[in-house]
Amino acid sequence: MLRIKKIGLLPRVALAIALGILCAFWMPSSLSRVFATFNELFGNFLGFAIPLIVFGLVASGIAELGTGAGRLLGITTLLAYGSTLLAGFFAYFVCLWCYPPILGSEASLGSLETAGVSRLAPYFTVEMPPIADVTSALLLSFVLGLGTARGGGNTLKKGLSEFRDVIGRIIERAIVPLLPLYIFGIFLKMGAEGQVAGILSLFLKIIALIFAMHLLLLLFQYGLAGIVSRRNPLKLLRTMLPAYMTALGTQSSAATIPVTLERTIRNGVNPELAGFVIPLNATIHLSGSILKIVACALAIMWMTGMPIHTGQYAGFIAMLGVTMIAAPGVPGGAIMAALGPLQSMLGFDETLQGLMIALYIAMDSFGTAGNVTGDGAIALIVDRIYRRHKTPDAEPAGQTDSGA
Repeated sequence: MLRIKKIGLLPRVALAIALGILCAFWMPSSLSRVFATFNELFGNFLGFAIPLIVFGLVASGIAELGTGAGRLLGITTLLAYGSTLLAGFFAYFVCLWCYPPILGSEASLGSLETAGVSRLAPYFTVEMPPIADVTSALLLSFVLGLGTARGGGNTLKKGLSEFRDVIGRIIERAIVPLLPLYIFGIFLKMGAEGQVAGILSLFLKIIALIFAMHLLLLLFQYGLAGIVSRRNPLKLLRTMLPAYMTALGTQSSAATIPVTLERTIRNGVNPELAGFVIPLNATIHLSGSILKIVACALAIMWMTGMPIHTGQYAGFIAMLGVTMIAAPGVPGGAIMAALGPLQSMLGFDETLQGLMIALYIAMDSFGTAGNVTGDGAIALIVDRIYRRHKTPDAEPAGQTDSGA
């Protein structure tokens, strides 16, 4: 039992996918419908929980931004949000260009949510209507979060923080542990309907493309940071590699903060400034995560024949950058927070959300590593702005240490 608990989420999801495919060849329909029933109930619970997740993460995250170092807080927040938006639009346009040649006709998989309903229909279902729609939850989050950030009182801020902790425990102890079983049910259903081979082939191509985009994004971020700080961008990026590798193992921006902070200071950033910027960016800078979510969502829309509009995606990317605030502090928080915009703005139902979760988790480590490594680039830019404001002619401290 102890060994089972130590298995990470990614191996469990991979095992669930493999077992779902294998079991589809021999499992009788009567037993398969048991898992279909679970998926129906779990999907309904997700629909109920999504507005609560959005409110719990976003309202508290916005409220927490009200405490900080004033001008530097604003600069860092704008840079982090700008970097996140840039990564989202970069992923969108690259995928629009790359998907037709690399996915080709394989992407015509039809409607996943309506195929084979009679064969694997659930035995029963329980309706779980949400207490509010996603748009209402977002608006309430903005109103309370911004109001609290601008002096709404410690009591309300504490209440939002405690509610976020409750949502975090629901995600960590109820939703995340059941995700592998949910994904097992999805691939069991797709295996029974003969759709698995096409989807796995697409998954491998999408994962390879997303990894390549992550590398290009980091090169751009450090190229810009190198220009601003007048440093060698490749040396700066090389110095941050331990933080990248640590994030691959921990899959957590928050858990990687000590390493990210140490490597950022080694790159010559003022220690006090780094101590402010790095923890803040671990919460609000999600360039790696948004790149994955945008690419995965676009792939699923492509292979299911859903209409794709640039204006629709622009709004989705802008909203996603806000809804994922504070998500890195919760296991699986980024994709959980993204379920709201995916549902309300792109029209993803429970089945498509399950595919998004499976595809996202398959690359979870790379997204986190991209997030924390990009934090170091933002810290370098903020440090340069800070030094120019204090002493315009000062050179960055520790310049000769960049290749350490």
